[in-house]
Amino acid sequence: MKLHELKPAVGSRKERNRVGRGIGSGNGKTAGKGHKGQNARSGGGVRLGFEGGQTPLFQRLPKRGFTNINRKEYAVVNLDTLNRFEDGTEVTPMLLIETGVVSKELSGIKILAKGSISKKLTVKAHKFSAAAKEAIEAAGGSVEVI
Repeated sequence: MKLHELKPAVGSRKERNRVGRGIGSGNGKTAGKGHKGQNARSGGGVRLGFEGGQTPLFQRLPKRGFTNINRKEYAVVNLDTLNRFEDGTEVTPMLLIETGVVSKELSGIKILAKGSISKKLTVKAHKFSAAAKEAIEAAGGSVEVI
């Protein structure tokens, strides 16, 4: 069997329902919209979440908290993941994305001190935790804030 030979199982696909195409179609005349009323009109219907004038659910539920629209989210890299690089490598955000350590840079890269580092690396990132900075320098590497 080849890709171009694939067909859906018999009866699993329905034909498009063409409304307003004669009485014999089952959806002729009023085209399945009934007689008059809000939903029979052009542009008729109600907005999303409308409950007929009753206070909608999203308004009845309590609201809590605050969303900071200026929030910065950093892509996090732990020390033990930096061990995959060779000694003397300059670790940059571009290198981390290329090697698949992080998928997106987001607002920047932050290095955290989870695990330990045994290689001597030059790490360039947007932020470092104090413990991560100490650990990299203790391993003989250097830290550079971009």
